[in-house]
Formats: sequence, C-alpha cells, structure tokens
Amino acid sequence: MEGVDHLAHERNKTEFDVDAMKIVWAGSRHAFELSDRMARLVASDPVFRKDDRTRLGRKELFKNTLRKASHAWKRILELRLTEEEAGQLRNFVDEPSFTDLHWEMFVPAIKGQGTDEQQQKWLPLAYKMQIIGSYAQTELGHGSNVQGLETTATFDPETDEFVINSPTLTSSKWWPGGLGKISTHAIVYARLITNGQEHGVHGFIVQLRSLDDHMPLPGITMGDIGMKFGNGAYNTMDNGVSKFDHVRIPRNQMLMRVLQVTREGKCVQSNVPRQLIYGTMVFVRQTIVANASTALSRAVCIATRYSAVRRQFGSQDGGMETQVIDYKTQQSRLFPLLASAYAFRFVGEWLKWLYTDVTQRLQANDFSTLPEAHACTAGLKSLTTAATADAIEECRKLCGGHGYLCASGLPELFAVYVPACTYEGDNVVLLLQVARFLMKTVSQLHSGKKPVGTTAYLGRLQDLLHCCCDVQRAEDWLKPGVVLEAFEARSARMCVACAKNLSKFENPEDGFAELSADLVEAAVAHCQLIVVSKFIDKLQQDIPGKGVKQQLQNLYYIYVLNLVHKYLGDFLSTGCITPKQASLANDQLRSLYSQIRPNAIALVDAFNYTDHYLGSVLGRSDGNVYPKLYEEAWKDPLNDSVVPDGYHEYVHPILKQQLRNARL
Repeated sequence: MEGVDHLAHERNKTEFDVDAMKIVWAGSRHAFELSDRMARLVASDPVFRKDDRTRLGRKELFKNTLRKASHAWKRILELRLTEEEAGQLRNFVDEPSFTDLHWEMFVPAIKGQGTDEQQQKWLPLAYKMQIIGSYAQTELGHGSNVQGLETTATFDPETDEFVINSPTLTSSKWWPGGLGKISTHAIVYARLITNGQEHGVHGFIVQLRSLDDHMPLPGITMGDIGMKFGNGAYNTMDNGVSKFDHVRIPRNQMLMRVLQVTREGKCVQSNVPRQLIYGTMVFVRQTIVANASTALSRAVCIATRYSAVRRQFGSQDGGMETQVIDYKTQQSRLFPLLASAYAFRFVGEWLKWLYTDVTQRLQANDFSTLPEAHACTAGLKSLTTAATADAIEECRKLCGGHGYLCASGLPELFAVYVPACTYEGDNVVLLLQVARFLMKTVSQLHSGKKPVGTTAYLGRLQDLLHCCCDVQRAEDWLKPGVVLEAFEARSARMCVACAKNLSKFENPEDGFAELSADLVEAAVAHCQLIVVSKFIDKLQQDIPGKGVKQQLQNLYYIYVLNLVHKYLGDFLSTGCITPKQASLANDQLRSLYSQIRPNAIALVDAFNYTDHYLGSVLGRSDGNVYPKLYEEAWKDPLNDSVVPDGYHEYVHPILKQQLRNARL
C-alpha cells in the first residue's frame, strides 16, 4: 500500500535521537544539511532516473550517462553551486562517468604537481570544463609497479618539445576513465629521457582530441577497453586504451613543480620538495576510505531493512512468521557490518584531519610524519576496500534469493565498488608497503628513535610483549583500555615475530619475499588497530543527543569483539588472550546483538539515504517490498510480449516434433 510505513513498528522501538545520529554520521550539521539538500535535488529530477540502468544496452547506457553528466553540469551552473555542493550533487547522481577522473584525478594532479604558471593556464580551463581531463598512468603491462611503466617522453632540444611514445603493445595506456571516448586531455605518465638519460616517471599534459570535431589528434590511437563486470555498473564509464606514436607536445606541458627541464634539456630540481606530491596521494586515499563507508552503509541499509520486512518459519497456530532479523544467525552476520560502516566513517573523518595536518607540515618543510602518514593511508585504503567489497556480497546473501535480483540494488553496487580493491594501489601490494614500514619502525627502536602517530604504541614494546589480558567476566570486555591493549599487543607481537624471522635471512629482500604472507597479516593487524583506536577517540568526544553515544558504544564493541572472534588465531597464537577470554568475548557479543536489535532500523535511517540514491526495492524506506518487486518484474523487456521472440523458430518445432523442418 502506498503511503503506509511498513517499518513503523520497527522505528517505534528506537531508543535514541535519530536526527542527532544523522549529524554524527554526516560529520557536522553543515555537512548534513548540504548532503540532504543535494540528495533531494537529484532524487526529484527525472533526468537522474536510474532504475532502468541494468536493462540498457552498452551504447544506450553510455549515451544516457553523457546526458546525465551534461544535465548535472547545467544544474551546477544554473544554481551557482559551490565546489562542495557540486561534488555532492555528482555523488548523488550515483553513476560512474568521465567527470569522475576529471575532478578527482586530473584537476588535483595539476594543482599538486603543476607550477604556478601551469596552474594559471590549465586550471581555469578545467574548472569551466572547456577541456575534459583524464589520468593516464596504468598501462596494459604495468599497474602497481609505476616505475615499470614503458611509455617514454623524450626531450627534443631542436624543437623544444617532448616526444610521447608507446614503444610496445604493453606500453598502451589501459583503464583510465574517460579516456576511451570523451576526454580531450590527459595527464600521461611516462619515462622522462633527456640527452639519452632516464630521469624516472613524470606527468605530462597531453591533448588527445580536437576541440573542434573531437577526433583523436595525429599519432594517437584510442578506444574503449570493452565491457566490464556486471549489468550497468561501471559500464557507464568509458575506460580507455591509448597508444602514442611519437606525439609531440611543448616542453612546458611537463608538470614541473618538483623537477624542471630547461631549454637545453637539463634536469633541475626545484626548491619545492619532492615529498609535497605525497599530499595528493593522502587526499585520494582519504577519499577512498570515505567512499568505503558510504558503499558499505548502503549495502547494510538494504540488508537491514529487508531483514526486518522478510519473515520465514516460526509460525505458531497460524500466526505471523519470525522476522529474519530476529534470528541470531542473521544478527551475527549483519550487525558487525553495520558496526563496520560506522567504524570506517570515523576513521575516514580522522583521515581528513590527517590530510590537513600533513599538508601544513609539508608546506613548513616538516617531513617527519610523512612515512607514517603514507603507510597508514595505504593500509587503511586496503583494509576498508577489501572489507567493504566482501561486506556488500555478504549483504546480498543476507537478502536471500531476492538479493540476486538487479532490483535489489546489491549486484550493481558490488560491481561498481569491487574495482576499488585494485585501483589506486592493489590491496596486497599496499599492505606489503605497510609491512615494510612496520619492520623499519621495529628495527629503529634499538637506536632510540621514537615511533610516531599510529605506530606510537610500538614505543611501549616491552610492556606489550609481556602484558596479560585481565578479562575474567564477559562484561570486562566493555572496558576500552582492555580492548585497546589486546589489539596493541596482538599487532606488536606479530610485528616482532616477523622482524625476528626476517633477521634469519642473509638477504633481507629474500626474507621479505619468503615471509610476505605473514607480513601482510601483521599489516592487517596494525591497520585494524588504527580503526579501533580512532573509534575510541570518537567516543571520547562530546556527542549530543539522547542515547546516541550509547548506541555508538554498542557498535564499537560489536566491531572490536567481532574482530577478536574472526581473527581468534592471531590473538591466541600471540598469547594476547586465553581461550576462556575468547569465549567470554562471544558471550558479550551475543548480548550486544540483542541491545542493537531494536535500534537497527533507526541506525540505518541515520545514513539519511533517499530511495533514489539507495536504488533498491528491498531497501525501500517504507518497507513496501513485495508489491514493488512484483511491479518491477513486469518492466523487463522480456515481458514486452507474451510469446517471446524465437519461440516459433526454435521451441515450437521441438514441441511438435518437427525439428527436421526447423530453421536452426
């Protein structure tokens, strides 16, 4: 029934101020009001309709994306939206498009790596979208190993130009969004060669297509790399391939904020420290962590609402069946994911602060915290994206068979999200970088160098190697100090174990290769500790609203105790806790599920997602699932006719035993 809230009985159980929790989730009242306004603006505009996306063919889908991107830009100009508002509007349109790389990679790269003169020339054009940019780093043969890129940029002193060339098939740029069909320019990463000498990989602004007829410029071969995973999903994006055949660009189109090439072809280091470009990397990874909490919370919102709507078994004397959300098996799979969404949200908030702090330090030539900031952002990108991809798939399973329907929104959400595990650094490669940093930190403890930031706990190594968990009752696990010490001890002991094993190898690199699986596990433990500690920091803040802090505390303990359960081998093998204490943690976890249960719907309502943005029949805010699911089925093109095309040619002859006469 329209206008009826089928989840009202759930919302009436709520024990906290939902509006106050919405502010906590958004980060501030300003952020909440801005995102709420932009979400409603998009949801009310028929051009941004997306419920038919999974039924469209590739060409129609792509053209539809161009229409939406154009309309979004038109609305941004008409409403004179700020940069922050425009970013949120594009976010709520919720469709990967060529504008993503333009705003998220092309513009930041020019701001971070371009000289003042280059910024003055290119940024006004980019901000007005008089040029559309992509970010061409990844090649057919190389992704994570940036130093292995094969594209070359050779300086020609006679013409004062760089010659951009793809010497091999595997040097073709491959994957950049927007490159396939739309981008007019790109930051192309290539090996700099001057006077016969190589100087590493650098970025170059290369015009790709004519601004008059949009044809590729001479020497450039470009196209789309083909269909990707899922219906709709990332197929709205023209991920591209490009080959360069001795394409010439002016010398001043090399991004020269850090390294400059003179008219004579000499490489001159500028007075801007090379480390400054790491600020951009921290910014991008901070954005990815924030996006992880968003994608995870969308999936959890769908699964939680549907779990409250769906009833199976348990009917007595013809009464109502049991809500699926009331089964402990459902709670033990769903509620830790709900807790993770909040945990990732808060660590994402902290990363915003870290980016500001790192930027200020870099501008003051203070590089002391940079290695630690680089390691923790790399690790958190890996941890949150891997957990989110797995969680979206788990939410699909939590919705049973209906979760497999495109109408659930979950297959497309998964297909759009899962590449985050690979782009901006393969997750395993990033964890190995974290492990390398941790091993260096441990090795420097003997020299008296104090670890900083998220590794500060290693400065108390001796205490952590010998401490004993003093949990005696299930409730003891609700002491923040007890939980934090267990996670610190686990991480410290795993790091020390790896360092000891590494010391047995004559060649450290051989040891690193042999022990890489153990090192990855140590890096995961460290990154989980960061999330745990930042959640604690959040709880120590003043959080207004009736019952809000209590719900956040419950979510915190669900998050950490579920990790103890999931990684029990780590905690037991390192001697951080005993089997009895592990059993008590599980007892406490079950109790916490019961406390969260009456608040589950309200906790996902606090995400404040419109039905348009959620894009799910199962996750409808009014819980009116079955009539809408039935209605959605009839929209499929296969139902345009009662008798399907092909029946008379292929099926009718079988039924009439006339196969010999059939036109096969």
